Parts: sequence; C-alpha cells; structure tokens
Amino acid sequence: MENLLIKNVSVVPMTHADAVIQNGYIYIEKGVINALGSAPNHTLVEKADRVIDGEHLVAMPGLINGHTHTPMSVLRGYAGDLPLQQWLQEIWKIEAKMSSEDIYWAAMLSMVEMLKSGTTTFGDMYYGMDKVAEGVQASGMRALLTQGIIEQDGHGEDVLAECVDFVKRWHGKAEGRIQAILSPHAPYTCSPQLIEKLVEAAHDLDCSIHTHLNETRGKIDTIIERYGKRPIVLMDEIGLFSRHVIAAHGVHVSEEELEILARSQAGIIHNPKSNMKLGSGIAPIADMLERGIVVGLGTDGSASNNVLDMFEEMRFASFLQKVHLEDPTALSAYETLKLGTALGAQALGIESEIGTLEVGKKADLTLVNVDRTHALPLNDILSHLIYSAKADDVDYTIVNGRVLYEKGHVVTLDEEKIKWHVLESKNKLFGS
Repeated sequence: MENLLIKNVSVVPMTHADAVIQNGYIYIEKGVINALGSAPNHTLVEKADRVIDGEHLVAMPGLINGHTHTPMSVLRGYAGDLPLQQWLQEIWKIEAKMSSEDIYWAAMLSMVEMLKSGTTTFGDMYYGMDKVAEGVQASGMRALLTQGIIEQDGHGEDVLAECVDFVKRWHGKAEGRIQAILSPHAPYTCSPQLIEKLVEAAHDLDCSIHTHLNETRGKIDTIIERYGKRPIVLMDEIGLFSRHVIAAHGVHVSEEELEILARSQAGIIHNPKSNMKLGSGIAPIADMLERGIVVGLGTDGSASNNVLDMFEEMRFASFLQKVHLEDPTALSAYETLKLGTALGAQALGIESEIGTLEVGKKADLTLVNVDRTHALPLNDILSHLIYSAKADDVDYTIVNGRVLYEKGHVVTLDEEKIKWHVLESKNKLFGS
C-alpha cells in the first residue's frame, strides 16, 4: 500500500461549515489519513511514494450511497412510469430469471458508475449477494451488504438462515471493506414473527439491520389493515430498533413515528429521485434533521432512478426541500453535502471510520475538478459542489488510500468487459 500525498488542493473536510482549507494537503499512509493542513513539509514529500498535484481540485470525503440495489443496473429503463406496486410486479418477473452471473456483472457495472462519480461506499440490498461481495472485493470499494429477505410460501426461516450464513462468510472481508448485515426487505414482505427472529439473529451477530420503511401511503395502509398499526410503530413494538437500523425512504411518517426514529437514532436513507420517479411523495427531511434524526442519502436502484450519481442526488435533495417548504434556506449546501458524507456514514453506523477528512480516519476521498466552465468563478466551494458539480467533474476516487478511479479510467475493473457482459445479460433477459 503506497503512501500518497495530495498537495496544492482545496480541502473540504466536512468537520464544520467553514472548515475549508485553501492550498492544502492530505498525506495518506497505510490507507489512513496521517496528516492534513495548509502546506506539507519536506519530510512528507520525501516519504510519499506518489504525489498528486491538486491544482484546480477540491478534496472532499468520498460520497456514500446509503441505499441501492447494484444488480438492478441491468433493469435500467425497464418498467418506467409505473406506481410502486405495479413497478415491483414487473421487476420481480425479470429478477426471477436472473442468474448469479447476471447479478455479478450488473453489480460490477454499478460499481464502475459509482467510482466514476465519486462514490466510495454503498449500502446494498439484493439477493445472490455473494456475487456482489466478490465484486466489492475486486473493485476496492467499501460496502455494507445484505441479502434481502422476502417471506414466501412459509420459507422465511430458511431464507433467514441463508442470510445469517452470508453475514458469517463475508463480514470483515476485503481488508475490512465489507460489512455484512441482515435485512428484512420490508414490513409488507416479512411477518412480525420472522422479523423478531431476525432481530435475535442480529443481536447474536452484533450487526445492523437494513430495511425499507414507509415508502408509500399504499404500503403503509397495507400494514395498518393487517396489524392495526403504522409500520414504524409496529417495528418498534417487536424490537427492530433494539439494533442499529438503516431505513430506506421514510417518506410518510407520523409524529409518533418521528419520535421513535429520533429516540432510536436509526439512520434514514433519503432517496429523493427514486421517490419522485415512483410518485411516492416527499420525505420530511428538513424536519427530521431539526429533530436530530440521522439522515443519509441513497440513489435506490438503477431501475427506479435511473443513475447512481450522488452529486445529482444531493442537488435534487436540496431543491426538493426548498420547493416543498417554499423556503430557499431549507437544506443548505453544507447540510446537503453532510447528507452525502458525514451523516451518510453515521446513518450506516461507520462514522468512526469514514465520512469526514480527519487524521486517523480511513482515506476515502474524492477529488473534484473545478476548472470547468460551469464552476467559474468559484465564489463558494460548497455551493459549487451541490448546485453545479457533475459526476464527470470527478478526477480521482480513492478508497483506503488506493486510487480506484483516475481521470476517466477505473483502475481496478475492466469497464469494457463488464459492459459487454451486461449487454449479454440484457439480451438473455429481455431478448435481443
């Protein structure tokens, strides 16, 4: 593992709003940030195996895509303009035909897309997750992986046992870059009895739980009709929040449910573009943040977004709150960037390792080129990163101090080979 020095760079550490270092440096040793500040001394220059000149670059924490489904890249553009339940029915038909190889190559395509747009960490829920884990191992990315459980034909406990085995196989692998956790897909696809058993397993494994909660009014009504309670209230009563919970969506939440989320310190992953495309509604993110609820950002899958661009996701998140509340001060540039970095790490339960650029933390960072017509003049770096920056502005994506993407080239993966295999999968699943 090489020692890396990035010099002459603007540093946005995300430790507080005005902590921008102009003409700064970051020194990385053994995958960890060893030093950062205004100017490197000659000793660091001599110790570095590689020096990146950061002129016209902004260094920021690597973006964290807190909720996605990487194998769904092969479903991109399919079953569009449908409400959630109808969309799910169409998607499930194709997913039933997907092989482990289809899952592998589609997940790899998503990793290429994320690396090229500055994402270093992602939270992923799907099935056949051994192949996704293999992809993470090869790509060099960091990930929280979970085999989603959908209870069918009385086989919930069998599937839970398989998911427990997945956690035991993969947790801590890939030099510690993989965390494997448990996942009941949603309260409407898993019974309370099964979720209670999953919570017991999560205690035994000492792992987090990733699920979908309160995505649409229709799904909430389904739970109320079945159990007489709203989903988050029901989940609280059966003990879900006794573990750290990563809850995707949280669009329609009652006052009681907001209080539960604040008390439990669950991580909500906001998916603004997916929620907009599926017509799910607008999550009360600004209100959640005021209550101290931890909120990160995710793209959801390529089938409901359709891209995995976290810069675009951050921009949509900010604009959506501003127009919904009719308040231009809602979700400022700094607050929004926190959703994609520091708060995203906290929502996933890994804030001690990543999310900010600080000495002692893992060296997961993104270098953004601001020598662009749409960036000039650079009056405010934070404003630019949220309201102007594009995925194509990313010049370097670094995880554990290792350069994984550099100026158009994914170092660890064969992009052309991956694209070829995904097109083969598409032809098989949909017909050429």
